[in-house]
Amino acid sequence: MTDTMLALTYDRSRDPWETTTGLRLQRVPRPSLELRRDYRDGAMALIRPLLTGFCGSDRGIWYRHAFGDMIHDSLNSEGGDVRVIGHELLGEIVQVGTEATRDYGFLPGDIVAAESHIIDDTCYQCRVGDKHVCATAQIIGISLDGCFSELVKLPAKALWPTDITKIRPEVAALQEPFGNAVHACTKVNLRGQSVAIIGLGTIGLFAVAVARALGARQVIGVEPVEHHRRMGLALGADAVIRPSQPTAQSYIHDAAITEAVRDLTDGVGVDVAIEMSGATAALNTALVAVRRGGHVILFGIRSGDAIIEHLDRVIVDGISMHSVVGRRIWETWHITRNLLESRRPNIHDAIFDVILEGGRDCIVPVGDFDAARFELLMNAHPKVMIRWGER
Repeated sequence: MTDTMLALTYDRSRDPWETTTGLRLQRVPRPSLELRRDYRDGAMALIRPLLTGFCGSDRGIWYRHAFGDMIHDSLNSEGGDVRVIGHELLGEIVQVGTEATRDYGFLPGDIVAAESHIIDDTCYQCRVGDKHVCATAQIIGISLDGCFSELVKLPAKALWPTDITKIRPEVAALQEPFGNAVHACTKVNLRGQSVAIIGLGTIGLFAVAVARALGARQVIGVEPVEHHRRMGLALGADAVIRPSQPTAQSYIHDAAITEAVRDLTDGVGVDVAIEMSGATAALNTALVAVRRGGHVILFGIRSGDAIIEHLDRVIVDGISMHSVVGRRIWETWHITRNLLESRRPNIHDAIFDVILEGGRDCIVPVGDFDAARFELLMNAHPKVMIRWGER
C-alpha cells in the first residue's frame, strides 16, 4: 500500500477560483488512523468508497458558483491547498478506532453511508435537539476532505449503517440527498394535502416520490426542462407545469404558473408549496400559488438579497414559511431508511429506474473519469455517480 491515493479535488495552487472550472483527478496523501499519536482517532473510521454521488453543491464548486469562501477559509486554517470534494457516499469500513467500535459497534467490512454535516454535539442547538443546525458544523467535501477518493477518514458518529441486501448500492449511495427531500416533505403533514413542488432537480424529483408516499392527494410539479418534467410524471406527479419566460424583473412571480395551479385546485391554491430552485421569482410564485392559511417550504438556496412581493398578503392570508437545511439527525435518516427499504410504494426502484435511468450513462468508473465528458454527463442527467470500487 502506497502513502498516496487517487482523489477528485479542488487544488487552489493550480486552479485559481476566479478563472477556472472543474475538478482535478490527482494523487493526494492517504489518510490513516494514528491511534498512538492522536487519541481522537479512536473515534474515527477509514472508509473505502464504493459509490459516490455528484450533487448540486459539487456542481457549484465545479463552476465556482458556491462554497468558495468555506473551502478557502478551511484550507487557510489547515495550511493546505487541496480539498478532496464529495459528500454523498456508500462505502466499506476498512479500519476503525476502538472507541468507534465500543460506542457505535462498527467493524471492518461494515457498509455505511454518511451524514455530511459533522456536528459538535455540545452547542446549544445540538443540546436541544436541533443538531441539523449545529453552530460549528463542518461539511464533508467542503470544510474538510470528502469522499471523492479511494479512502476517506470520518468520525464514526457521522456514519449510517446500511443493509445493501435491502437497498441496492446505487440507491443506498443517495441516502444523504434523498434525506433532504424527506426533511422538506416532513416539515408539515402532507397526508391528504395538495402539494406544488417548484423545481424538479434531483431533490425536487425525490420530493415528488416522497410526497406521494407520505399521502399527498395531489402533487403538482413546476419545471422548465422537458426531460425532468417527464421524470416528475413518471415518479407520480399529477401534472407538471412548464414556467413561462422570465420577466425583466427577476423577482416577479410567474402568473402563468399560479393560474395553472389555481385551475388544478378548483381556484383555491395548494395547501403546501415546496420551493426547490432558489430563484426569487420561484419564491414569490410559491407564495402566490399557496392557499390562504397554507405553508411554503423553502429549500432552494441563493445568496444575496431577495424581494418578497406583497408581504402584506403573506401576513393577512396567514401563510406560514418554513426553511429546511440538511436532514434532522438522525430522525430523517430513519424515515429515509423506511421509505427506501419498503416496496409499498416502491420509491427504491423508481429512483433507480427513473432518476438514475437504470444506471445508463449515469455511473462513471473513476478509471474512466475525463473532465470534459463528465461535465457533459452531469449537465445531461439529474444525478451522476462515480464508482470507486466493488465490494
